[in-house]
Amino acid sequence: MVEAKHDVLVVGAGCAGMRAAIEAHDAGADVALLSKIHPVRSHSGAAEGGINAALGNASEDSPEEHAYDTVKGSDYLGDQDAIEILCNEAPGDVYQLEHWGAVFSRTDDGRIAQRPFGAAGAPRTAYAADITGHVLVHVLYEQVMKREIPTYEEFFAWKLVMNDDRCQGVIAWDLLDGGLKSIGAKTVILTTGGAGRLYVGTTNAYACTGDGMALALRVGVPLKDMEMMQFHPTTLSPTGVLITEGTRGEGAYLLNSEGERFLKRYAPNAMELASRDVISRAEQTEIDEGRGINGNVILDLRHLGAEKILERLHDL
Repeated sequence: MVEAKHDVLVVGAGCAGMRAAIEAHDAGADVALLSKIHPVRSHSGAAEGGINAALGNASEDSPEEHAYDTVKGSDYLGDQDAIEILCNEAPGDVYQLEHWGAVFSRTDDGRIAQRPFGAAGAPRTAYAADITGHVLVHVLYEQVMKREIPTYEEFFAWKLVMNDDRCQGVIAWDLLDGGLKSIGAKTVILTTGGAGRLYVGTTNAYACTGDGMALALRVGVPLKDMEMMQFHPTTLSPTGVLITEGTRGEGAYLLNSEGERFLKRYAPNAMELASRDVISRAEQTEIDEGRGINGNVILDLRHLGAEKILERLHDL
């Protein structure tokens, strides 16, 4: 029995899923969201540092520079056509989020503030203090409610329904009331997030279990670049609680046991603003070669001063 039918069913209701549902709705489709947790509990809400767009605050920045940095940061494995579209549309998307109610941090002259971030050639990360993801996930959920987009909350997507070599819906487990439910759709979009919970130590939420990847793989869709798992370079030892990349964007240093800014050996130009994979490998190399401290390195914010930390990094 099919419980419901829609033109578009978006599986996963974080920032990507809600934004996809909003766009499909505004294009005239009958769209619904399906999520194993409430949308505002999505892991998107844990993103602290910001969202990248070439807004023009830095004269040397442009969508082309943004695209180049993104392609380079992907080790040239990223879909360059998709990256070009992303970077060209990013400024308009950020302004749209602002118009929807996202309260971004501002410069003294009232523009959206942008700070340096890893692997970026210019300061292009727009931010809302250090709770950017929290702000965006709530703003997007407001837009979902405004449009009265139906949301199947606490439904665990179990299997994609294939018919005539097309995906035509989802079978999900109703976590609240029990039982399998079938939801038909002409188009199914998977926006289910990552698989960080493969690892014992991770900054990913408990919900990040790679469900969408498994759903796709089980119906024969190939998965690409599975070895390209991104690790966040800074967490609080020993708990693994994330410390935002914004700390390094604001000028924090990474030090080894000798008090040395060791990234000068690995990324002498970018230093602490190198891409996450470069910094993660550098940290592990320092630890492996005996320059770590109890299996860690030091993130030094002392020189930033209390005022700057409280203003821009108050969630630490």
